[in-house]
Amino acid sequence: MDALYFAPVAVAIALTPGPNNFCGLNNGLRAGVGPALVATTGRVAAFAIFLTISAVGLGAMLLASEAAFTAIKWVGAAYLFWLGWKAWRSREFQGLDLVDGPAAAGAAPTARPRLRALVAQEFLLGITNPKAIILFAAIFPQFIDPAQPAARQFLVLGSVYLMAEFVATAVYALCGRQIRRFVRTSRGVVRLNRATGGFFMGAGGLLLATNR
Repeated sequence: MDALYFAPVAVAIALTPGPNNFCGLNNGLRAGVGPALVATTGRVAAFAIFLTISAVGLGAMLLASEAAFTAIKWVGAAYLFWLGWKAWRSREFQGLDLVDGPAAAGAAPTARPRLRALVAQEFLLGITNPKAIILFAAIFPQFIDPAQPAARQFLVLGSVYLMAEFVATAVYALCGRQIRRFVRTSRGVVRLNRATGGFFMGAGGLLLATNR
């Protein structure tokens, strides 16, 4: 086991597009890179739970249990659909400075999203994603050397992977900050919110099609 060899693999996996990374992009757009990185602690906490489950051997049991896997999948899909529907109907422009918004008319601008809510959203997206179970219970153990103490390897490799999630968030959040420059009007906000809602609902549909 060599964490240096695992690190680029971990970053590549962490950068894979998905609900949490899109959430990081959206947080970067609306709240900034710093808050997006803080919110990632919620995702990391969820993934740390899955890592612990995998380390003690329960991950394979979850994969083998069709009922447990299906339950997590449906809860995750329902949450994604709810986020998508909420974003689709939203007319809010949290964190965005619009040329035709309330601030331009002399009213107070909408407040930035609260960090606690961003952390909770990242956690819920992570803990209800069965793909994380597949990663940690099926793929992750392939990097474990059976000749070495397993607990130490899970700790080291797990820490490397969780750090890679912060790298992924930084990349996506920076992309969000670039997109922010093009959202300057209320119409642009509506389009952004609908695109966000469409992505989350689409991710929910893909999640329902996920097989073990």
